[in-house]
Amino acid sequence: MHTTTSPPIIVIVGPTASGKTALSIRTAKEVGGEIISADSRQIYRHCDIGTEKISKKEMRGVPHHCIDIASPRRSFSVTQWHSHAQKALRGIYRRGNVPILVGGTGMYVDALVYGASYPDVPPNMPLRKKLEKKTPEELHATLQTLDPRRAQTIEKENPRRLMRAIEIATALGAVPESIPREAKFDVTWIHTNVPFSELETRIALRMKKTIKKGLVAETKKLKEELGLSWKRINELGMEYRIVGQYVRGELPKEKLAETLVREVRRYAKRQLRWLRKYPKQ
Repeated sequence: MHTTTSPPIIVIVGPTASGKTALSIRTAKEVGGEIISADSRQIYRHCDIGTEKISKKEMRGVPHHCIDIASPRRSFSVTQWHSHAQKALRGIYRRGNVPILVGGTGMYVDALVYGASYPDVPPNMPLRKKLEKKTPEELHATLQTLDPRRAQTIEKENPRRLMRAIEIATALGAVPESIPREAKFDVTWIHTNVPFSELETRIALRMKKTIKKGLVAETKKLKEELGLSWKRINELGMEYRIVGQYVRGELPKEKLAETLVREVRRYAKRQLRWLRKYPKQ
């Protein structure tokens, strides 16, 4: 909590499938709020089913920011998101409303709430060319050697994040922890506390619904209509990576739902580790 002279913000944090979306809408209706999404994948257009993006109907008239702001063809950095989020924040305060930051992406929450800065290390193209030949497992092993602390918290199956972390650790010796201790706002923290057994059940149900909604068709569209490479599709998240394996015939249909549930469950565990550091009120 910051001083009372700081601008107010509500921050709703929790792992995937823990009910953040429904809670954020109820909260916004109660306090006259507008929502800023702190989700590193919902920023991308055309990635709706795989990211569980909120629909216009589900928004119930509550303004949402930082959704559908980037092309899936190109990576979008934390710094770029932060710029969009700050602009949204200024508009919300100007309108006399309450900003509600809703997230599962810890780096985004840290960037806005604490003003955390991330290292400005330029791309190392020769290094990237070498790293592109490695599997996610090999990339993670490399990062483990360079920076064991970052290797513990990173998404192990995301080659883009692994390569970037290796790039930074190679340049700086480690991925720096640069999160200030003091929030820049008068923060009301809300955690969506769900027992992990219930979370597992929700994840399983969500994955079945996601497949039914057309996750396979959406992945094929990213590949065939938008012309994304499989490498880029992998970077958009584990759901797309796993469906890509199925589309290419590397994963049998009967294993698709099971694999998705297992990987999303692992991801939720990593999110929970990151979220422990945020204050509970």
